[in-house]
Amino acid sequence: MIRRIEGARALTGLAPGGQLELIDDAVIVAQGGAIAWIGPQAACPPAFQIEALRGSGEVVEYIDVGGRLVTPALVDCHTHAIFAGWRAEEFARRTAGASYAEIAAAGGGIAATLRATRQASDELLLASLVARADHAWAGGVGTLEVKSGYDLSIAGELRLLRIIAKAAAVAKPTLVPTLLAHIVPPEVVAGGASAREAYVAAFCNELIPEVARQRLATSVDVYCDQGAFTCDEAQRIWRAASDAGLGVRGHVGQFAELGGAALLAELGARSADHLEHVDASAARAMAERGVIAVMLPSACIALGQAPPPVAMLRDAGVKFAIATDFNPGTSPTQSLSLNMWLAMSHFKLTLAETWLGVTAHAAAALGLADRGTLAVGARADLAVWPCQSPEEVPYRCGDLKPTLYGHQGHSRPPIIH
Repeated sequence: MIRRIEGARALTGLAPGGQLELIDDAVIVAQGGAIAWIGPQAACPPAFQIEALRGSGEVVEYIDVGGRLVTPALVDCHTHAIFAGWRAEEFARRTAGASYAEIAAAGGGIAATLRATRQASDELLLASLVARADHAWAGGVGTLEVKSGYDLSIAGELRLLRIIAKAAAVAKPTLVPTLLAHIVPPEVVAGGASAREAYVAAFCNELIPEVARQRLATSVDVYCDQGAFTCDEAQRIWRAASDAGLGVRGHVGQFAELGGAALLAELGARSADHLEHVDASAARAMAERGVIAVMLPSACIALGQAPPPVAMLRDAGVKFAIATDFNPGTSPTQSLSLNMWLAMSHFKLTLAETWLGVTAHAAAALGLADRGTLAVGARADLAVWPCQSPEEVPYRCGDLKPTLYGHQGHSRPPIIH
């Protein structure tokens, strides 16, 4: 199938000088799931004019968007979308003054979701994940990362990743699966140092090789912070992931600077996520190794934290991505465009940083080079917004909903390996 979109105001990426590049009265031709041509109508080659396409012998879809903004479909590069059980009561407790640590110490937080998810059936987890993925699609997301991490037993993590694979076959966005070492399970913590050592060894020597063998995830993420994994434990898990041919990512510096960002830079990781606490030397190392800084505004603000040191990261040359951190406790929103508004209004990212953060840089955080831009050869996942300027999308605080056109026509794309 060939799709020809015309009358577009196309946001193609970054122009020289650091501003967003826009093409007015643009034509975008998609063929075979990729962009075959993009440019102003006046420069459209004869081969991509309507008359020539009609004679191609292929099914052709014509769409005149009437001057509306067309962008790459958004990429949400950090979510915890497979879980059971919501935690609205924790929201009320936090607003009444309880801290994240206090709630976790009382059996809430991640441990509460562990219990609910372990008890949930495969059918319930599958249905809820597909519904959440399709909800993200309605908000403009064409590629959705989904982390495991809400079971944390060896068998349970494999179960969650297999459910993600089943969801990927029917969900509208492309799902990108990530194996997450979220916390050390409470039953392991209760067993003392030897149980903890055995758990980390099993994660490295049993779970990661099996995930790689079955191609159930594209990367391994570790939560390296207070109350989670130590830097030594995280390094062992990340090295096991790298040895297995999987990408390396990390939750680091959300509550304390333990050295996780510097370690991720040393390992050449795809991304370092959260970063409310990070020092300048780690930022410089991240920039040198091309590690993307994933900003998670809704979680940061929900916890009443100060924003990450954006200016320092920018000065170091670090590139930003923006994601929802969708989860049942600290960021129960799937609106990536709302997080765009928060990134600009609260974190003070520029408009260009914000759009790159949900397109090209978010794709890079997932190790994907074929999307997040409007260029010949890029994947033809396109979002048509009910507005004309790129400022309007974050300005409207998540209210604007685009029409999405997937790279496989209107079919639902499969999981990527």
